[in-house]
Amino acid sequence: MPEPHPSVRGKLLHNTELAPYTWFRVGGPADWLFLPADEQDLADYLRTRPASVPITALGVASNTLVRDGGLRGVTVKLAGRGWGDIQVRSDTLWVQAGALDLSVARHAAQAGLGGLSFLSGIPGTLGGAIRTNAGCYGRQISDVLVSVEGISHTGQSVKLSADAIRFDYRHSDFPEDIIITAMTLRGEVGGDPDQLKAEISEHQARRAETQPIRHRTGGSSFANPDPPGTQNARSAWKLIDAAGCRGLRVGGAQVSEQHCNFLINTGEASAADIEALGELVRSRVLATSGVELRWEIRRIGQLPDHTG
Repeated sequence: MPEPHPSVRGKLLHNTELAPYTWFRVGGPADWLFLPADEQDLADYLRTRPASVPITALGVASNTLVRDGGLRGVTVKLAGRGWGDIQVRSDTLWVQAGALDLSVARHAAQAGLGGLSFLSGIPGTLGGAIRTNAGCYGRQISDVLVSVEGISHTGQSVKLSADAIRFDYRHSDFPEDIIITAMTLRGEVGGDPDQLKAEISEHQARRAETQPIRHRTGGSSFANPDPPGTQNARSAWKLIDAAGCRGLRVGGAQVSEQHCNFLINTGEASAADIEALGELVRSRVLATSGVELRWEIRRIGQLPDHTG
């Protein structure tokens, strides 16, 4: 595979371990890790890269499992300075893809824009939330999304209205060959900033009480079989609990005792341990309830090469 074009203003790092960049703290190396300085830097690189070099976009990897064999080609990470700007524009927020969901919720509250406090309950960045139609507390990204901006793998700027994207429960058909760079969200004007800040505090307290947020985890592991609001909706965690999986372990990976729809790295887990544990949970739930759970965690990368 040819080396990627080196002319960038950001950082282009060779054979870089990705585990420190993921919430699970597992995963093999990226052939190349590109930390673009800004949107123009990203577009310039994508226009000039060899077409045979595969591209993978990564945010803070709050809901992503990178396999132990790592990622081939170039991994583009949009996080940190240059990717977290949030601007209030009347009844909307313009948000860069690397902005944390909690930060967006707080900006909206400060501006008196209601309807966005639920974002404080979603771990990670807005870019990843678009692809999975992330949500909690009865709302999801598609409820507030106006438009999405991005750059194609050939370096072209793209803007899609929310109506042009098909959203389902914890899923969207957003094109894989477009790297999301920013989006516009609509809020509800006239909100009381103090009340909205109190809502965020309540969401944060609820998360701390019910979820293992102080562990190395990847958020909710499996989507609920039935979307919220569905009559007699089944919850993934209840099915996992009924299958006797609470506390179940494979190597250094464990089903959380606190919330059994969370897989955690107890300290020595490999990505293979976590994925194997998830598949064991899925098989036990299928055997006990007939329900085939769908992974909510994005699993990417290569299995380790044990040959030689």
